[in-house]
Amino acid sequence: MVMKSEPTTGVVEVPAEVPRRAHAGAAAPHAAPQAAAGVGGYRWVICALLFTAATINYVDRQVLGVLKTTLQKDLGYNDIDYGNIVTSFQAAYAIGMVTMGRLMDRIGTRRGFSFAVGFWSLAAAAHALVGSAGGLSAARFALGVGEAGLFPGAIKTIAEWFPRKERALATGLFNSGTNIGAIVCPLVVPWIAVAWGWRAAFALTGALGALWIIAWMILYRPLAENPRVSEAERAYITSEPSPPAGKVGWLELLPHRQTWAFAIGKFMTDPFWWLYLFWVPDFLNRKHGLNLLQIGPPLVTIYLLSDVGSIAGGWFSSMLMRRGWTANAARKTAMLVCALGVAPVFLATRTDSLWVAVLLLGLATAAHQGFSANLFTLTTDMFPSQAVGSAVGFGGMAGAIGGMLIAQIAGRVLQVTGSYSTLFIMAASAYLMALAIIHALVPRLEAARLRQG
Repeated sequence: MVMKSEPTTGVVEVPAEVPRRAHAGAAAPHAAPQAAAGVGGYRWVICALLFTAATINYVDRQVLGVLKTTLQKDLGYNDIDYGNIVTSFQAAYAIGMVTMGRLMDRIGTRRGFSFAVGFWSLAAAAHALVGSAGGLSAARFALGVGEAGLFPGAIKTIAEWFPRKERALATGLFNSGTNIGAIVCPLVVPWIAVAWGWRAAFALTGALGALWIIAWMILYRPLAENPRVSEAERAYITSEPSPPAGKVGWLELLPHRQTWAFAIGKFMTDPFWWLYLFWVPDFLNRKHGLNLLQIGPPLVTIYLLSDVGSIAGGWFSSMLMRRGWTANAARKTAMLVCALGVAPVFLATRTDSLWVAVLLLGLATAAHQGFSANLFTLTTDMFPSQAVGSAVGFGGMAGAIGGMLIAQIAGRVLQVTGSYSTLFIMAASAYLMALAIIHALVPRLEAARLRQG
């Protein structure tokens, strides 16, 4: 692989130093022109590619959770072992978030994304070859390294292809692909497993990435040199002021409050998305007795609701900005609404009704995704685009470390109590606490003042 940066000429970049009034609570947001009729919409084709990558990513990621009970019987491991298997994925994801984020900033998203998708697809298919819990942990580790490339690459691409006022919506749209993947997986994988065995489920889902790489390499070129983009659309995307070109060292991010605001937000909230993704099928089996073929409709309902939340959360803050709200006020208001939406999830363990529990979990996952869409978008508000991949990677690492902790906690709590009550109480309060810390660190959402060179 040739380590050479893609051209950045004409790419949207968030100013490294935005005037303070742009983030003041009562001031107008940083100006962005309204899209004129006929400006073109190729940027939404790029968003659709990101959406599809997110869908494949989560299909590959969720197969393990859907097949948890089947694999436990076949490979003979307990809840603590399962927690360790999940932890191996999270540990690799933490490492991969930093390395993949840096890779995207160094060689650009075209080649970086192709590498990440190819790597995780091979790792996903490799699950079909394992014969023990240890082998499953090794395959999950490889999967975690590759899948970590999704969000640094996607958020960087959005920063390059969308003006600020459209970024939260674009992030919500691409991020909704994670929910589509989480919907497709429980509908398709049980039937594959019943018909051809669980190994075939891993092998077939792992093959999807090859098709995406072909489409990406054909359709994606950097904005400045993409022949499918009209001059009007290119001018619209690049109309916002750009900072001077230059590289931002990874260590340069660490002293800034903006970096830690994002990282702490991820550390405190990501673990509960991992909890829903990897453990909710088990919750539905324990609490309501659902088997492999019965689990599909409840999971589909949960992730359909989370899909709505992802898009609605991004749309809501973008709508507020179009009405004159500052980025600071719009993003944090949307995040507050979402944090309140998660709070009732602790009631899911206290109801005997399957569908009441499903709706409470669906509300929580929807609120998480809306919160996440705005949290990711904060990086494009606070960092220049050449640093976005690294910033997202660092925050993603923090989120993955939180995921490692929740996997260990969940395995031990369930082994001792057999109940999800403690875990869901933790989830109910985490988002409000995270938002309070974010606001304390960046009360006006100031842009980080980075040295570039």
